[in-house]
Amino acid sequence: MRNYKKYQRIFGIVLDSVGTGAAIDADKFNDTGADTLGHVGAAYKGNLSLPNLGRLGLSNLRKEAIQGIANAPYPLAYYGKMIEISAGKDSMDGHWEMMGLPVFKPLSTFPQGFPQAIIDQIAEFSGRKVIVNQPYSGTNVIHDYGEQQMDTGELIVYTSGDSVMQIAAHEDVIPVEELCKICRFARTLLNGPDYQVGRVIARPYIGPDKDHFIRTANRRDFTLEPPSPTVIDQLHQAGYTTIAIGKTNDIFSGHGFIQTYHNESNMDGMNHVDEVMKQNFTGFCFTNLVDFDTLYGHRRDPQGFGQALMDFDRRLGKVLHNLKSNDLLIITADHGNDPGFRGTDHTRENVPLLVYSPSMQKSGPLGTRPTFADFGATVLDNFNLARGEYGTSFLEQLV
Repeated sequence: MRNYKKYQRIFGIVLDSVGTGAAIDADKFNDTGADTLGHVGAAYKGNLSLPNLGRLGLSNLRKEAIQGIANAPYPLAYYGKMIEISAGKDSMDGHWEMMGLPVFKPLSTFPQGFPQAIIDQIAEFSGRKVIVNQPYSGTNVIHDYGEQQMDTGELIVYTSGDSVMQIAAHEDVIPVEELCKICRFARTLLNGPDYQVGRVIARPYIGPDKDHFIRTANRRDFTLEPPSPTVIDQLHQAGYTTIAIGKTNDIFSGHGFIQTYHNESNMDGMNHVDEVMKQNFTGFCFTNLVDFDTLYGHRRDPQGFGQALMDFDRRLGKVLHNLKSNDLLIITADHGNDPGFRGTDHTRENVPLLVYSPSMQKSGPLGTRPTFADFGATVLDNFNLARGEYGTSFLEQLV
């Protein structure tokens, strides 16, 4: 009979793209040597200040401490890292695997651009010409083609090394709802069997000219429908409260969540976390903070990445203060996006795992978890729900 502690509320926070060193299979992704946290720390030359993450055990989970973040002699949290078993290194793969649904079949990628037949259908549906149609940095593509898009009303379609179609348009030229309607149609073309793409992303931007264009928080992700129930669905079906903050709801195509919040930024997301923490509920709140990835990882900006980590760390202090004895906090990531690495794509990395509750009597290592699905298995275990095919709970290790 299991008699270890159970928690009323679990708060999961995904620091999007905050990897902690190359995965064992990084060579298959041409990512050998990637280390998001390590390279951000190196860029700050010992001046990266993450006191709250540090005292939880962020450096303890690594073979080499992050520059400026010494190992905590007595870390507050249980700490470890997780290995991804999914075929890709995208947000969808990572989040689905966390919630018990690894993606083993490689999704379609388009290093030469999308087939003309798909582009033609998007053009016909939208009544707009499609331009670019090749792998491109999101910020570079609006710099290079944004003014043309404003002048002509065309659609900027591009991709990356991940299984993703992105469609960009200026908000003053194509309203966000129209852009989302076009993306929803594009989604129907990429659900298989010939082409199966993880995400179609609406990428609205604003600004007067190419030197001042910025992408807005009106981004929307249109993902594949999960082919089978996830941990979120199981919780929902069992009557527990399920809350999504950030793009989490989009990643699961809206499945299973009863309360959702759209983030304008990481700090807006933390405002939502603070708001939810004031609520009395029994269940799971799943948060994604995407700025690390979109604003700094893809742009290969280690200084900005580090500042975003320090901003989060300050807000984390409030979360730690407000946690109740029957709350459990799990901090992790969905992949890497090393701003000190080559290219502009995600990097195949292990992800950190920090687990804390004020009621814990001890702390210590959780080791290297063999799959992200251990996260979801632990949530199910906590709420006395049957574990799925993937993942092993670490709840019993939390003393």
